[in-house]
Amino acid sequence: MPRSRRPGLVVFSDLDGTLLDHETYGFEAARPALEALRARRIPLVLASSKTAAEIAPLRARLGFSGCPAIVENGAGLLPGGAMPSGGGEVYARLRHALETVPARLRAGFSGFGDWDAAEVARRTGLDPDTAALARLRQFSEPGLWTGPGADLPAFEAALRERGLAARRGGRFLTLSFGGTKADRMAEIRRACAGTEDALPMTLALGDAPNDIEMIEAADFGVIVANPAHEPLAELQGEALGRIRRTRAIGPAGWNEAVLAILTEAAPAP
Repeated sequence: MPRSRRPGLVVFSDLDGTLLDHETYGFEAARPALEALRARRIPLVLASSKTAAEIAPLRARLGFSGCPAIVENGAGLLPGGAMPSGGGEVYARLRHALETVPARLRAGFSGFGDWDAAEVARRTGLDPDTAALARLRQFSEPGLWTGPGADLPAFEAALRERGLAARRGGRFLTLSFGGTKADRMAEIRRACAGTEDALPMTLALGDAPNDIEMIEAADFGVIVANPAHEPLAELQGEALGRIRRTRAIGPAGWNEAVLAILTEAAPAP
């Protein structure tokens, strides 16, 4: 992984609705901050519900191929410089466990494994090729709860009985055997430092409930505005300024926040 000249900062970022526009998946508005990170050799770790197959080409386009990525909502990692590998044993176990949920509850949830690539494209706005990559899952199952709202707690309880967790993101309810973006952030932070007394500072940006733990665990946290869903409730650290909110939406807000924090934490030499 590239090292920062000022070994104080590693940036962790959600994608959809944060670094990527919620509707277009573009990141043009974030280019100034991305260039500033590259110029300072500050690692950018993508942290998303996306698969490794989706993240690898995006990571390359952003110019951070050497950095690890947190994939499938923290259920897995894509090492820096690595390409996605095969192997869906965990996903197969997850789908098997899902099928053992009582039929009335199972009928209320539909996930990527229930949809073909065309349906994934329709529900996400992804182009057909990217939608096909989104179906190459290894660790988790995003989907939608379409059953009665009163049945959702019972569905989540049935999942827990089978060792599965359900986490809500900006678009989907994602099922996995556990692991969060915050867990993976702590793991990567330790790997960057090598020793406990040299841990770098962390900046985490996100917009949805599945980003909360990562934002709260970081030294600097940013909630990026996304009008496509309800804003997050006030988090610990906001009153003290450790966590801030953007007024600009998506990648424009991401850009402003990253540039401001770089001025504070990692000014150019």
